[in-house]
Amino acid sequence: MNIKKHIPNTLTCLNLVSGCVAVWLAFRGQFGSALAAIFIAAVFDFSDGFAARLLKAYSPVGKELDSLADVISFGFTPGALIFTLLSYSQVPDFVLFSGFIITAFSAFRLAKFNIDERQTNSFIGLPVPANAIFWGGLVYSFHNFLINYWWITLILTLVFSFLLVSEIPMFSLKIKGLAWKENKIRYIFLIVCLVLFAVFRLKSIPFFIVWYILLSVFLTTFAKKLKS
Repeated sequence: MNIKKHIPNTLTCLNLVSGCVAVWLAFRGQFGSALAAIFIAAVFDFSDGFAARLLKAYSPVGKELDSLADVISFGFTPGALIFTLLSYSQVPDFVLFSGFIITAFSAFRLAKFNIDERQTNSFIGLPVPANAIFWGGLVYSFHNFLINYWWITLILTLVFSFLLVSEIPMFSLKIKGLAWKENKIRYIFLIVCLVLFAVFRLKSIPFFIVWYILLSVFLTTFAKKLKS
């Protein structure tokens, strides 16, 4: 039996398990631990693709399994975070379930990704791991503020649901080499993130994703102006 071909799928399953743990923690209101579990799931999500390329162990099953795992880790988890956050606010019960709008749009985004041949080296719309990291960091660092101003949570839910399925091109963080020329946008992104983290520590995490979105929009706008 060729053990190597099972390594990427094993990493994907670890992503899924981490996501299940993140959901459980989110429903219990353990926001810091849920954020950590999201990051662990993201590491496994990155590692399975890296392992598949390194070992040349691609498979149709692996591609489908990856999306199924991502629906839980990066789609259901932010929905659970929003649900729990809103449950601490004085809102009608039906409002609590608005967080799962994010889950639905995440699943739709993943389905689009699987059939979209334009997204081999970059993304169209906000990647679901980035969305989950945004919500994990936001709820962990600013839950008291969001509990008092719950309507901001609803607005952000709608905004990020739109970003998930939007046609906005967004760059990939996958680095194939270390040369500055080929990776300058990624290096600029990472340098600013390091500065933000040095100043604001864990509170900077949601702003990493905001910075990623703004930089992607800027690059798209700049590229269009160059072509016109």
